[in-house]
Amino acid sequence: MIRLYSYWRSSSSYRVRIALELKRVAYELVPVHLVRNGGEQRQDAYRSMNPQQYVPLLEDGATRISQSLAIIDYLEALAPDPGLLPEQPANRAAVLSFAQTIASDIQPLQNLSVLQYLTDELGHAPAMRQQWSAHWIDRGLQSLESQLAACAPFTCCFSDEPGLADVCLVPQMYNAERFGVDLERMPRLVRITRHLRALPAFQRAHPDHQPDAE
Repeated sequence: MIRLYSYWRSSSSYRVRIALELKRVAYELVPVHLVRNGGEQRQDAYRSMNPQQYVPLLEDGATRISQSLAIIDYLEALAPDPGLLPEQPANRAAVLSFAQTIASDIQPLQNLSVLQYLTDELGHAPAMRQQWSAHWIDRGLQSLESQLAACAPFTCCFSDEPGLADVCLVPQMYNAERFGVDLERMPRLVRITRHLRALPAFQRAHPDHQPDAE
């Protein structure tokens, strides 16, 4: 049985949950609370499995994989149907560019450890967390909105079936709403997100439907 170490509100964990649900891969979810008792990810038991002290972490027998996109790539090989990446090289590159903009550029700047450093170590007021996060999310999502403007108007980001871009988009839009980003300038992203949220796999992966949701 595959185990996924996850935190309900972690967008990186959310991505992996969506991928698992789309691929219909059975898994056991193991909650890791990122705040309680100073953060369970920092305790010896979890740190020994993932020295980076982040979620998600996927465990498949003796195999342990951190980083959401690496986990999803593993799932692509493990359960190739449905595939989350197109075969045509240019289309594949466009999807990867979209996904990595979220996973590498937008999301790390709103990571809990970054926000805690802003307030706990640099002495900024707690309100700075929302301002900081909203700024970088807004900037990144506007670039993605422009990227999709050059594409055909599919129901999902790059086709009529969910792919890697959609797996990354929905959790980031959840965070955008959480941090109060004005989404009126991103009608394509809003339309696609609304469609995706109605799909059963995305509903099952939603943070509010996780056993550790607060």
